[in-house]
Amino acid sequence: MFAQAIEDILQDQCTPAVVRAIEAGGSPLKLWQAIEGAGFLELLASEDADGAGLPLADLFPILSSFGRYTVPVPVAQTIVARALLGSQFAMPAGMITLGAALRREASGAIVCSLTPYGLVADFVLARDGDALLLLPAAAARREATGVHGSLVATLRWPDEGVATRVPGAGPLLPAFAAALHAALLSGAMTRVFEMTLQYCNDRIQFGKTLGKFQAVQHQLSVMAEHVAAASIAAEAAFRTDVTTPSLLAAAMAKSRTSEAAVLVASIAHALHGAIGIAEECDLQLLTRRLHEWRMAHGSETHWNVLIGNSVLAADMSIADFVQSV
Repeated sequence: MFAQAIEDILQDQCTPAVVRAIEAGGSPLKLWQAIEGAGFLELLASEDADGAGLPLADLFPILSSFGRYTVPVPVAQTIVARALLGSQFAMPAGMITLGAALRREASGAIVCSLTPYGLVADFVLARDGDALLLLPAAAARREATGVHGSLVATLRWPDEGVATRVPGAGPLLPAFAAALHAALLSGAMTRVFEMTLQYCNDRIQFGKTLGKFQAVQHQLSVMAEHVAAASIAAEAAFRTDVTTPSLLAAAMAKSRTSEAAVLVASIAHALHGAIGIAEECDLQLLTRRLHEWRMAHGSETHWNVLIGNSVLAADMSIADFVQSV
């Protein structure tokens, strides 16, 4: 029910033209208000708190839809942030993104580097040890990456005076961040594969469609294999009866989807040819996000260290380890 409802909204409100406009510096408020007004920000909140109390398994297809449409506002992050903040204080209005890293400088300044949606978010929720810090973006100096169309930014606050400290929930943020970006990657890769398959079935070269060439069929098969494996890994992180994904399952999901993102993007562009990187082609809207989300909250290299250490500590075969996750 929720997945179809959000699909209908995104199909109407989050067109490629809207995405391009926001990436170019346009206001995201109309799109944000359309999603916020439909009540999707409280999907994970309990019914006692006027939320939907949605199980994590039912959240996955919704987050995947955000990836399919390359939603240029931090809706997924806000849903998770509001669940992490709970009812400990009055919930702030506006877009909340998740800080990928927080550090303190000798001067007392707080820096959140390479924060997804840092250019448009109203707040940043970042882990500070066992606690969370909610930081107003308006009080920060935002530094864009300079990458075309990117909404990632590094934010710097002169001191901690503007922060709201939320104790206890800090360790939950990395697992949620990894899992939600795995879901975004899964949705975007699925859409990239669909677009590439359609292009190969439509584009005629040497008297027949590209999809009739054996070499092209092989590349499409490899692409489909990685998209399917990545989607299964991403969905597995949400297959739990508890209210938060496990760190290990989220690590596996983010590792597998990040690894597949590079290959899926490269095959898509190889088969589209030069048109794939053209500004007018929608493919580049998705593949740019694949590379960006791959790096968000740690690439496959980062998460593979955690997975490898867990395997060594478990002292069991790989097959038994996978079944135990």
